[in-house]
Parts: sequence; structure tokens; C-alpha cells
Amino acid sequence: MSLTINTRAEMLKVPGIRQFSNQLVDYPDAVNLTIGQPDFPTPEAVKQAGIDAIHTNQTGYSHNAGLLELRQAVSSFFSDTYGFTYNPESEIVITNGASEAIDSVFRTLLSPGDEVILPTPLYLGYEPVIELCGAKVVYLDTTDTDFRPSPERLASLITPNTKAILFNYPSNPTGVTLEKEQMDALVDVLSMHDIFVLSDEIYSENTFSGQHHSFAQYEVLRDRLFLIHGLSKSHSMTGWRIGYVLGPEHFMEHVLKVHLYNSVCASVPSQHAGIVALNDCRDTPTDMNVEYVKRRDFVYDRLTKMGLETIKPNGAFYIFPSIEKYGLDSYSFATKLLKEGGVAAVPGSAFTKFAEGYIRISYAYSMPVLEEGMIRLEKFLQKL
Repeated sequence: MSLTINTRAEMLKVPGIRQFSNQLVDYPDAVNLTIGQPDFPTPEAVKQAGIDAIHTNQTGYSHNAGLLELRQAVSSFFSDTYGFTYNPESEIVITNGASEAIDSVFRTLLSPGDEVILPTPLYLGYEPVIELCGAKVVYLDTTDTDFRPSPERLASLITPNTKAILFNYPSNPTGVTLEKEQMDALVDVLSMHDIFVLSDEIYSENTFSGQHHSFAQYEVLRDRLFLIHGLSKSHSMTGWRIGYVLGPEHFMEHVLKVHLYNSVCASVPSQHAGIVALNDCRDTPTDMNVEYVKRRDFVYDRLTKMGLETIKPNGAFYIFPSIEKYGLDSYSFATKLLKEGGVAAVPGSAFTKFAEGYIRISYAYSMPVLEEGMIRLEKFLQKL
């Protein structure tokens, strides 16, 4: 008898982002514009809090839900910033990054045969988790509505098997944000159906103009909404792995069980660092956004002058130009760009088939890197 593994795990593929970033080993002189990781250092006060926690032996387990002081800091942040409150003792769980929060929520909610609606183009970390649960992904195409979900199209996709919908705004990979009026229309549809709502708002603090609006601000959704968030993007803490999920108490007790069997608790030194990030360094994202806006405007202007059709992003640190007019599929285009142009970008097809004809460029890099990248891209396009 031969040994076998879970067929769902066997079907998983290395995500397109990593496929291209991993290729850089063979192209050491290429300009890397693939990874969505802030190039800013973690704030000094945050780093010192982690160091102090280690030096004072704060290195054991915490409560499975996380340090109460950190959960209180999370609650206070959202209350002060967005005007809604979650009970830190029963409605907040600290996780190993936002990715583990998403995994814990989906594994709590989904059963084989359930359907989950995902607006696309989308971050490529959602679909595999859903499929590992035996559930089915239903795509909501936004490529003809400026990357914003149509309420009418959403309504048409809801079936008796629909268990949940996940939103990610500001969006990875498009950088698009939702206006309140657009959210109102989506909530009107959702209010008529008994389905769960997950809102991944990890980039909320990287909104460049106007106020970020959260789905958690809608009371009509409160009893079935899970807000996914964390410190990776807002405070340049990707490697610290501090995320959190906020949701209704009667469901969060089950999310907590899934989380604790998965990882027991988040790193305790990182949790102490997170307390300082949320309580004492709330201006950090604003300071970073000043630079992100400069980078966005530079890249957008350069791409536009190159003749690439591009929607100007208002959040995150990605831009998603169309390369359809060049007659190459996005994977071939990105491969050719890397090998011949010396620039690494992510093909749109990495973000589902609906994103074919685009590439994702991350501007979470310094201006000299972006300047060189745009010079090389322009030269590459001139030769196509």
C-alpha cells in the first residue's frame, strides 16, 4: 500500500508572487517590484518593546487569545479611530499574522460544499484556505467596474450554498478603495441574506486620501462579520507576525478553539511590541503614507506616459496596469520582462484568471529602485 497525502494539499500551487520573487536568485541584477513588504524599519519604540520583553523573560505562553493588554489596545484603536467597539475579553483574538486569522475563521465557518464569494482580482492567499476546507470559491468579477464589486452582480451570485463573502479593501493587488456610498450599496444586498462577511482590512491605515470606511461600522452586519487586521503593513512589522480578528462573541469562542489548536498563541515578545505600536505609534502609518503617495504618483505618472492603462490606486502600495495591448498573456509578459528587461513584476494571472492582461507592481520600494525599474520597463516596452 502506497502512502498518500490529502489531495487538497496536493493540488496547492506555489503562488505566482513567490514564483517570480524566487526566480530572482537567477537574475541578481533584476529590479524586484514583486513583494508587498514595507521598506521602512519597524519603529524604534516597538523594537525596544520586543527587546525588553525578551530581556525580562516575557517569553512563555500567553492566554490563547493573546495578552489582554494587547487586546485592549486593539479595541481602543478601533474605537478611537473608527467609532466601533469590540470586547477585548471575548471578541478579539490575537493571531500569527492576518493570514492565520483568515485561516482560523474559514476553518471555523466552512464545511464541504459551502460557497464563498470572492471579488476578483484578489490576494492569492484566500482561495487555497477555502479549498482546503472543501468549500468552493465563487468569483465576483470587478475588472469591468473599476475593480469595485457591483451590488447587482453580488446579488446574482448568492445561492442557498453561499456561506460567506470576503472583502479586501484597500485591495491587494489593485490598490483600490471603496467609498462609503459603494459600501452602503453592498451592505444593502448583504442585509437581505444570512451569510457571513469577512473583511480583510490589513491595508486600512495605508489609505491615501479620504477616510477609510470599515464594514465593521455597519451595525446590520455586526452579528456575522469578522474583521481581519494586523500590524504587518501599518507598522512595517511583517516578520513580527501579529494579526488579529474581531467578531461576535458567540462565534469567536469557536474561532479561538481553532486558533489555539493551530498555534496556541502568537509570539509573546511580538505581542508586547504590538502594544507599543498600537498605543504609542499611531502616527507611524501616516508618516509612511507621505512617502507612499510620492512613490505612487511617480509610478502612476511614468506608467501613464508609457501608454499603459492604469487606475490610480488610493491605498495599499500596489498598482495594476493593463498590458493587454501587447498581445502576450500576463505570465509570458512578466517572464519576458524579467529575462529581457531586468524587472520582476507579478503576472495578473496570479490573482485569478479574471486578472489576465495585467501585471502587479509593488511600490513598497525606495525611489531609486522605482526610478530604475521604470527606466527598464520603458526600454522593454519600446522593444516589444
